[in-house]
Amino acid sequence: MKWRFIAALMSVTLLVLLVQDIPLGFYLQQVEHERITTSLERDAFVLAGRSEQALETDSVSDDGELIAAVKKYRDAGGSRVVIVNDQGTAVVVSDDDQADLGTSYLNRPEIAQALNGQISTGHRFSTTLNQELLYVTVPILSGSDILGAVRLTYPDYIIANRVNDQLRLLSIVAIMALLLAAIVGYIVAGSIAKRIRALQEATEELAAGNLRTRADEDKGTREITSLAESFNDMAERLELLINQQRTFAADASHQLRTPLTALRLRLERAHELLESDPAGAAERLAAAEAEADRLSNLIEGLLLLSRTEAANVQRVTVDLAVLTRDRIEQWQALAAESGVKLRYEGPVSAEVIAVPNAVEQIVDNYIDNALSVSPLKSKITVRVITAGTLASLHVLDQGPGLTPEECTRAFDRFWRANSDRHGSGLGLAIVAQLARASGGKAQLAPRPEGGLDASVSFDLARN
Repeated sequence: MKWRFIAALMSVTLLVLLVQDIPLGFYLQQVEHERITTSLERDAFVLAGRSEQALETDSVSDDGELIAAVKKYRDAGGSRVVIVNDQGTAVVVSDDDQADLGTSYLNRPEIAQALNGQISTGHRFSTTLNQELLYVTVPILSGSDILGAVRLTYPDYIIANRVNDQLRLLSIVAIMALLLAAIVGYIVAGSIAKRIRALQEATEELAAGNLRTRADEDKGTREITSLAESFNDMAERLELLINQQRTFAADASHQLRTPLTALRLRLERAHELLESDPAGAAERLAAAEAEADRLSNLIEGLLLLSRTEAANVQRVTVDLAVLTRDRIEQWQALAAESGVKLRYEGPVSAEVIAVPNAVEQIVDNYIDNALSVSPLKSKITVRVITAGTLASLHVLDQGPGLTPEECTRAFDRFWRANSDRHGSGLGLAIVAQLARASGGKAQLAPRPEGGLDASVSFDLARN
């Protein structure tokens, strides 16, 4: 992966350099051509000004300073200089052999245009020199009179050489950019590859069963750390789910073994007594039926506990006061049969956030537990209190109560107080889980005057 990243980075860098340098090369060639052309035009006008007096007096051949200036200009810039009179005859040339001196240049289009008062620039191929030339021709003026012309020719390959020098410099810069991209790519790819390898190793460890594997969230780029955080969230959720399943399986296998064994023994004994003692067999079958009911309740409690442990349970807005009063009405008949007075204290309405059916099941569990321990002619008060951003439900009984240590242990699965021999031990565990799923908290506390305060708190809904 590291080398693929480096290759990709270098490819992108090369593409950027090509897109940038190719147009730049053409632009440099154009700029260099225009610069030299402008320079030649300027120099040609300077030489034309120097030639004006000599052509007016017809003393060009005797003007040593003009001839020396032409040759000096040739030596300095590499241009060939030809000065012609108004007849198109060469009167000054920059060549050392002076072979073209006196030669007519009227057949040269650029000379003819200059003698007509026009500035002429362009390219042409010289058969004499066997090379492409850049030329500039300007007229020599004296007022409105045209005394002659100055032509400067410049080898085209010199322009190409200068452009090539600049292109070579660009090529060196491009190569250095590619090398720098490779170095940066190697460093960055190495760092990224290291972090990704660490994530891969963590993933493999998690897949191998190490649920405590976590990725490093503090090193790497923002994208890598974000990926590590997502991985850790997934790993924590997976560990929680698997541990919940293991706990559920362990609890179920442990708790179901006893009632199943008892059920089987009662059925076997009833089968043995069918012929010899029908009454005894019926008694065993009744006991088996009670054991089957206990087993059914236990299974339902375990399934409910498992469902409430799911993290994707949607919370909704419910009215704690209204639902509590509704459940109290349902329990009033049983409370009256038990000789216990059941009453409600609290506001008319108190909207809270909770998972669906959580309030009803919590109230039912608390009242059921309170009724099972409340003495005759005692009182159970169900109270709803709102304070700040919370609303709490309290079920206050006058039973034997629990010690602070027992209040803490009461929410453990399958824990039962000595006075409770018939429950499954899952009721308060379900209450605690429903409270957690709703974002609240369930608590038990002994009352100073005796009895127990079973409470749960919820977040008030925002209007």
